[in-house]
Amino acid sequence: MKTFWMVISCFLMSSLGACVKLAGNHFNLGQTVFMRGFIPVLMLGGWILWHRLSLRSTYWRPHLYRSTVGTLGMLLYFATIARLPLAAAVTLNNTSALFMAAILTLRSRRHPPLPVLLALGLGFAGVAMVLQPTISQDQWLGDLLGLGSGLLACIAQLNLRELGRVGEPEWRTVFIFSATCTLLALPLGLTLPSNATHATTTQWSFLLAVGVFGCLGQLALTRAYSSGRTIVTASLSYTTVIFSSLYGVALWGDRLSLLSWLGIATIIIASLISTHPAVWADHAMERGNEA
Repeated sequence: MKTFWMVISCFLMSSLGACVKLAGNHFNLGQTVFMRGFIPVLMLGGWILWHRLSLRSTYWRPHLYRSTVGTLGMLLYFATIARLPLAAAVTLNNTSALFMAAILTLRSRRHPPLPVLLALGLGFAGVAMVLQPTISQDQWLGDLLGLGSGLLACIAQLNLRELGRVGEPEWRTVFIFSATCTLLALPLGLTLPSNATHATTTQWSFLLAVGVFGCLGQLALTRAYSSGRTIVTASLSYTTVIFSSLYGVALWGDRLSLLSWLGIATIIIASLISTHPAVWADHAMERGNEA
């Protein structure tokens, strides 16, 4: 089930990225990120009121830290989407799994299982195969933004794991993140240049879909990280690259080279290796607080 939730999250987050790109350049970065937070606040807020649930938590500091880092990462990610092809932007954002492997290695007194290290290396090679045909020398700023979003996403995902371990429900974590995202993005939405008044109904629909896909995808992501093995769950995030590549072909007519398709196959193989139960059997990194 943990694998299921992560794959669902990857599909929804790929759909979110596609909607960000389809919304066009009528909305500024602040407005897009604001809508990403505001729609989930409405959706979850209504659900919370209907079920008379409480937002009280004794873990407000971890929540705010995770939400702030996640919002900053999202700002960088959406900026990357505006500068690079969708598959390239998603690929750079999903270097979070590689950052996570490095951080968990530093935290643990033991090295990760060799098959996982090999699988992560294989996954990175696959990512490079998909990314290489789409990156040119004049896109270095987008590259740096994408890598920065990957690092911040890694930090936020590690915090998701900790919040899940202390028993924080998914809906509370996502609501607090969405509310923080809404508040932090509002000043940018009001001050940055925008052509929202000239946007079509279709473009507004795509902008609203950013919030809907974001809400559902974040719920699935939180469930995956709260109950799954941290580094294994992170490895599955490579699946987002596959969905995004297919979106690029279907919506923008992107032509994937043979090298890109080999990269996608490599990513799938790496994910299967890293998620095999025998790989992590009896390994200390996934016990207690070491993960």
